[in-house]
Amino acid sequence: MLYSIYEFNRIAMTPWRAAANATRSSLRAPWNPMGDTVAGRTMAAAAELFESVTRRYAKPDWMLEHTEINGKCVGVTDTIVWSKPWCNLIHFERDHDALLAARKSKKADPKVLFVAPMSGHYATLLRGTVEAFLPDHEVYITDWADARMVPIHEGRFDLDDYAAYVREMITLLGPDVHVVAVCQPGPPTLGAIALMAEDKDPARPASMTFMGSPIDTRLSPTVPNKLSEEKPFDWFANNLIHTVPGPNPGAFRRVYPGFLQLAGFMNMNLDRHVDAHWNFFNHLVEGDGDSAEKHRTFYDEYLAVMDLSEEFYLQTITDVFQEHKLARGEQEHHGRKVDPSAIEDIALLTVEGENDDISGIGQTQAAHTLCANLPDSLQQDWIQPEVGHYGVFNGRRFNEHIAPMMKTFMREKGAAALKAR
Repeated sequence: MLYSIYEFNRIAMTPWRAAANATRSSLRAPWNPMGDTVAGRTMAAAAELFESVTRRYAKPDWMLEHTEINGKCVGVTDTIVWSKPWCNLIHFERDHDALLAARKSKKADPKVLFVAPMSGHYATLLRGTVEAFLPDHEVYITDWADARMVPIHEGRFDLDDYAAYVREMITLLGPDVHVVAVCQPGPPTLGAIALMAEDKDPARPASMTFMGSPIDTRLSPTVPNKLSEEKPFDWFANNLIHTVPGPNPGAFRRVYPGFLQLAGFMNMNLDRHVDAHWNFFNHLVEGDGDSAEKHRTFYDEYLAVMDLSEEFYLQTITDVFQEHKLARGEQEHHGRKVDPSAIEDIALLTVEGENDDISGIGQTQAAHTLCANLPDSLQQDWIQPEVGHYGVFNGRRFNEHIAPMMKTFMREKGAAALKAR
């Protein structure tokens, strides 16, 4: 019922948004003298602010059409190289001829697979992460599907399916790939790799990196961690799961809706978001186009959210945040025990942010404890000062400190892991 009410309200606001857009366009038209007045700029700003906070934000584009290598521009095309109902694997393919001309070398770049979070936002949230690796890596990323868009006949999708998808993609890319799990996918990715290690799978990756991941949320619990433990399982099942209404492709599927997730995201730092929108309004009135555009760019991404399947969300709540199964050695994958101690020749890097309010210090580092039989020479830990959760994989400090460190780790310890086999 709640989802239907939300959809009805969204549709009901359509004529109002159209009116706001018309008002904004007319006031900013060059022929309208009122557009140069304070009153005109204020009305146009109010109209744009209204439209922006009542809109459903579509899945953002990647907007990565080129990269720069040795001062030369190299074209980039995002291509789907593997696909299943719940995920596409995207390869950011660089123009071969331009790449050779820029490099003057035929040596292949390392392959890196970014396992994007399936926790509300689209994979494009990692646009800056991908961009940082494009000049010197063959970059692949998981592009998870919005549950609202997956027809119910495609079946269910849970945490075990997620891990199975990750293993299939690693197998496709081969043993020289470097796997990077950002936030939520840490536990299922570690589980998938542990199974590959136990099977002595020849396609097991050269290295694995976990960034701000909830490997063991008992350590330095944050507000979301505490909420997950304080509320009983039935509270999540009864209050956060709703049915997708028609005419969405995924009609009748039970999901954790994106709009509820977004409400949770916003409430964690509500004052900051209110201030940001108030500043946006003032920038529009003042004619500060650069600041206004930065706001649009950030919130076009931040406010674009996706639904999660009921079974995936609830299994994540129980297994990861309430029962800590992986950390306690009780995680199973389709009835088979997951044992990270089986990992002996896959380099391990953990990255945490000093001010992370989503995954606290130590939660990601727990991967080192679980990989008990991995030599110290193949392990590395990094805590980045003065960054929060998103700063772990995006922004200035990521580009200046974290990304270069990750590349060195992959080049040195990843190569050492392959030689050890």
